[in-house]
Amino acid sequence: MNKVTTLNRKKILGFVAVAFLLYLVLLVRVFNFMIADSSKYTVIIKDLHEREREIKAERGEILDRNGAVIATNKTVCTVSVIYSQLKNKEEVIKVLSKELVLSEEEVRKKVEKISVREKIKSNVDKETGDRIRNYNLSGVKVDEDYKRYYLYSTLASKVIGFTGGDNQGIVGLEVEYEEYLSGTPGKILTKTDAKGVELPGLVETRVEGIKGENLYTSLDVNIQKYAEQAALNVMEEKQANYVSIIVMNPSNGEIYAMVNTPEYDLNNPFMLNYETNIAKGTDEYQDLLNKMWRNQSINDTYEPGSTFKMITATAALEEKLVTPDENFSCPGFKMVEDRRIRCHKTTGHGAETFVQATMNSCNPVFIELGLRVGTEKFYSYMGKMGLMNRTGVDLPGEAGTIIHKIENVGPVELATMSFGQSFQITPLQLLRAASAIVNGGTLVTPHFALYTADDEGNIINRFEYETIENAVSESTSEIMKGILKEVVSEGGGKKGSVEGYSVGGKTATSQKLPRSANKYIASFIGFAPVNNPQVIAICIIDEPQGVYYGGTIAAPVVAEIFENILPYLKIEKD
Repeated sequence: MNKVTTLNRKKILGFVAVAFLLYLVLLVRVFNFMIADSSKYTVIIKDLHEREREIKAERGEILDRNGAVIATNKTVCTVSVIYSQLKNKEEVIKVLSKELVLSEEEVRKKVEKISVREKIKSNVDKETGDRIRNYNLSGVKVDEDYKRYYLYSTLASKVIGFTGGDNQGIVGLEVEYEEYLSGTPGKILTKTDAKGVELPGLVETRVEGIKGENLYTSLDVNIQKYAEQAALNVMEEKQANYVSIIVMNPSNGEIYAMVNTPEYDLNNPFMLNYETNIAKGTDEYQDLLNKMWRNQSINDTYEPGSTFKMITATAALEEKLVTPDENFSCPGFKMVEDRRIRCHKTTGHGAETFVQATMNSCNPVFIELGLRVGTEKFYSYMGKMGLMNRTGVDLPGEAGTIIHKIENVGPVELATMSFGQSFQITPLQLLRAASAIVNGGTLVTPHFALYTADDEGNIINRFEYETIENAVSESTSEIMKGILKEVVSEGGGKKGSVEGYSVGGKTATSQKLPRSANKYIASFIGFAPVNNPQVIAICIIDEPQGVYYGGTIAAPVVAEIFENILPYLKIEKD
């Protein structure tokens, strides 16, 4: 009996011990819940009874080098409905379809959808949003946020780019500098019941977003306007497909203007800039939009033609394979192996010096120079002058060089490459190489972004770009500047001259592939003043009708731009 009693006692004591331990564990858990982890669980409980919805941050502005605002923001509204709070659905459907210019069927589908919150339309102008708010419709919410607005509509459209429905950058500088421009989104906090249904009558808490950084660019609105007007004039006159113009500082790569006419409306980027029967929303329409948004200055390649002779001449001078006064003879063609390659002047230029051959843009002489340089050196100099790589410009989608593998280049291929055929580059690649030739030999990185700053003008980030010294020797640079000055003053680039200023340059008339189509690209590169180049520009006219020679139709475009911008930049006359 005593044994049994002792056993029972031990069992009871065991149960008590276990119960006490469980009690202690429970006590610790309660302590943690109520005291140690109280803040953590308070947040969880608060989140259960507080719903947040994001509002767009105000994007940083995009400005030109002088502080002129190009891209800014407009206050817009997002209209949505809360199903559980709707009292008169028919009235809501009627008002929203009328004010938002939507079909009743479309609005009804969203209004009758059982969801916590259903967005009806975003990017609604503030005036419309205010009108809807004044109806005081139960269950209808009007939230204010921001939409991108471009003050000049079409100005530099293929450089600036645009934003999407969520205010994120899509193309151009808008996407390239998204991390600086985007800012930090804000939020609206709304009280809800335990089921997550928003409670009517309670004030919402609005946490404002943080505005993005303002981006200051090398663009000059006035120079861009001059260039766009000149491009538009020649495009209409020559009924060309497009006209591209780049104006740059050759010493540091800052781009003052980049024109790709026809431009498009940045405030309506999903609307084609011409009429078409193709329906919106189709793949075909999207293809047309993609083509409209292309920046031909950097996204497309072309055979440069005779403007490339600047590079061939530079390579020959650097290798001391030619002197400015060396004599040549042009019979109108040159035989390379079994191939007869014509000069543009089929009767020939006759006796001429190297300088005169450059002024005449004589193919046979430049074929001779290319063959003297040889394939390996030729490719080496193309590399030195940046033509074998992308320029590194701060825009998305830059195209690269299309060229023969060096092992596949024979005498005929080298001959045609010497005067700018059989390979393709972008206009900006060529302008960069030309800059190195005339600026004393420094290869610069073309660019737009200078720095970012806050609204008070305090600089936050300053951008730096690579330069490569001695891409061309100073002595060769001086010789080339003198020769290119002669091209404009006495040679094929006469129409690129500007009264009171010394201008150097080179013309080109390149035939597009297939050659049998007889379609051409007219172009001209010009720089000024010759002794101290401060501005360099290239003009490309794609498939001009009628007269198509670069010296006749492209050189005057650059001359017109220089006439306007040289005094504007306070560059003194020679």
